[in-house]
Amino acid sequence: MRILDATDARILLALDADPDATVVALADRLTMSRNTVQARLRRMRESGALGAYSRRLDPAALGYPLMAFMTLSLSQREGDRAAQQLSRIPEVVEILATTGDGDLLVRVVARDTADLYRITNLIVAAPSVVRTSTSIVLHEVAPSSLDGLLRRHTTTPATS
Repeated sequence: MRILDATDARILLALDADPDATVVALADRLTMSRNTVQARLRRMRESGALGAYSRRLDPAALGYPLMAFMTLSLSQREGDRAAQQLSRIPEVVEILATTGDGDLLVRVVARDTADLYRITNLIVAAPSVVRTSTSIVLHEVAPSSLDGLLRRHTTTPATS
């Protein structure tokens, strides 16, 4: 993944301010050429720096208002198989390998606690899952945001 520069950060902040803006509108707002904005957006998508639109979607809009984080301890011999099976569960929306008490941190969405119980049973049935610990999100205090980093990046040169 390539490191974004200050111009890329400015484009992303403008997109955050107006997600429906056309490339022409972004170029006008940022006083850049349309080709520059379009090429940079394409490079960010192709490099993986700019993810899928579905990552911005609130799962509650799909009927999944409950979010939980599960710490999974795995038998080390089949960890990769476990992750593959977990990724096939639609309600598992993120899987992170971690250090500490567990091996994986899994973000799960559910319709309610009964649905979370069903999903938990699917997760513990995955190969090599030895133990789980679940924390239900009660309230989102501050949503995930890279806005502050993007603003800093518009004035700070990128490091290689």
